[in-house]
Amino acid sequence: MVIAIGFEGSANKLGVGIIRDEHVLSNVRRTYITPPGIGFLPRETAQHHRKHILHLLQKALDNAKISLKDVDVICYTKGPGMGAPLTVAALVARTVAQLYNKPMIAVNHCIGHIEMGRLITGTENPTVLYVSGGNTQIIAYSRQRYRIFGETIDIAVGNCLDRFARLLKLSNNPSPGYNIEQLAKKGKKLVPLPYVVKGMDVSFSGILSFIETHYDEWLRTDFTCEDLCFSLQETVFAMLIEITERAMAHVGSNEVLIVGGVGCNERLQKMMDVMCKERNAILYATDERFCIDNGVMIAVAGLLEYKCKGSTPWSQTTCVQRFRTDSVHVSWRK
Repeated sequence: MVIAIGFEGSANKLGVGIIRDEHVLSNVRRTYITPPGIGFLPRETAQHHRKHILHLLQKALDNAKISLKDVDVICYTKGPGMGAPLTVAALVARTVAQLYNKPMIAVNHCIGHIEMGRLITGTENPTVLYVSGGNTQIIAYSRQRYRIFGETIDIAVGNCLDRFARLLKLSNNPSPGYNIEQLAKKGKKLVPLPYVVKGMDVSFSGILSFIETHYDEWLRTDFTCEDLCFSLQETVFAMLIEITERAMAHVGSNEVLIVGGVGCNERLQKMMDVMCKERNAILYATDERFCIDNGVMIAVAGLLEYKCKGSTPWSQTTCVQRFRTDSVHVSWRK
């Protein structure tokens, strides 16, 4: 049995996770939360990670009832993500690897989401909808690569929701998307918004600009903040489901896996489930423990690569802010 530890810090979530083969031993996380109406910047996010990462590491070890000497491989997020926060987790991972003479694995953040989703749900070869604050992609596996069939051409869907929450001055605790989801449950009127699907790709920045332009006008009429939250969710989620279904038809898939922070949205899961049932397909999704960025997903993907290819050369244990999902050789899959 092999024990792997994963360090994740690509955005405002700092996570440390430990697994023994396919069994989760610990999964701890701490989120950098800013005041309402304010996003998180790289410098301040990195300061948050530096302040808490050693405490989080010790907590993960305590929960797993092991010490660093018991760990066999050190995994960390190489990218994509914000540069300054990425380097905090990478620096701690490199330090631990040197102090205890352990092998290191540099992990693609997106691959981490996919492989952990496959492990937790038990799905074999799904069409993957990856939706988070920094990424929006439709992915399917082929010939040892996770191929991107469609993606956002501007901002990610999570970023769209976050910026909309700032416009409404919603709390960032526990997350802007969660608070939008709760308000949307009370919405009753559908505000007509742009629906932007271009082939297999989607665009969200124009929707956001449209809302910002008409926001005051809508609130002066018959629409409420709850109506706006409801309308935004219905529109952008419908766009995502359309391109997911098109990708499923193209590859002949009967499974869908939703991963990424936005993936724990219950309305998105419900809408996707309706589409899947109409196609006699199965939807796989997880809750906030595993949808939201965490260290376990990095350990899972890192351990798969380690067992197949060995460790990452020391000179390559760097950080890359733009690290494409389809650039990774998925050597552990046939």
